[in-house]
Amino acid sequence: MVFWLCCLNGILAFIILILIIKICLLKRSADEIADSFADRTASDTNTLIDISSRDRHMRKLADSINKELLLLQDDRRRFRQGDRELKNAVTNISHDLRTPLTAICGYLDLLDREEKSDAVSRYLKIIRGRTENMRQLTEELFRYSVFTTVSGGTPDEPVVLSHCLEDSISALYSSLKQKHITPEISMPEQKISRMLNRNALSRIFGNIINNAVKYSDGDLVITLTGDGDITFSNHASQLDEIRVGRLFDRFYTVETASAESTGLGLSIAKALTEQMGGEITAQYEDGMIRVKVCFPLL
Repeated sequence: MVFWLCCLNGILAFIILILIIKICLLKRSADEIADSFADRTASDTNTLIDISSRDRHMRKLADSINKELLLLQDDRRRFRQGDRELKNAVTNISHDLRTPLTAICGYLDLLDREEKSDAVSRYLKIIRGRTENMRQLTEELFRYSVFTTVSGGTPDEPVVLSHCLEDSISALYSSLKQKHITPEISMPEQKISRMLNRNALSRIFGNIINNAVKYSDGDLVITLTGDGDITFSNHASQLDEIRVGRLFDRFYTVETASAESTGLGLSIAKALTEQMGGEITAQYEDGMIRVKVCFPLL
């Protein structure tokens, strides 16, 4: 009796050992699949998942994931191709529009020199205003396509954030004054420097301030912290949480500003910020919009 009990315990111990080994092998295979999947989705590669396990269930799982990866890679390629074609089309269209618009502005200048009635002068003023709006929108489209298509550009250099911010505010002083906005500026005494593209940073600040000019109720608070975080805050009664959540979308415009905007200003700011390794976010709370730009110290 004791002999059979020992045999039974031995068999049970052997079975448990086999199960433990099997579980460890399955766990290792699952880890291999998880690591490989994360690596394949993060990189643009055609390499598929391969595991060391001979277990047919785990290999079937790996094969199923490989099929989905192939579909994902195909969709990614089509998206990039379509996005590239769209940007090239926008570039070409906006470039083609610049020449006739320049000619129209030239003829309007010639008409201003001619004798004309008050009614004609009024009509010409309206035409000039609409033409100028169209010219600005065309330039915005052209800049967007260039900024988002061409990566790199001017090499990074040490940039003092406060100096670049002050220059951007000064450049838009007239726009702020027209909206009766006197910005409140808070900056630390020490210089905060980052390795950035100066022209791109100026474009980011300029687009954010322009956005504040469009939607502000008459205030603007700009804060630069010692960590290099820049926050632009203003009351914006015409916005809400849903609209603010879409401000970085391409071609999205709030209705009240759609007549004079393509909705690309903050899209350009987001693209440039991310190209330089930074982060830009927008939040809406208690009637205020806060756009925050952060460039971590590398």
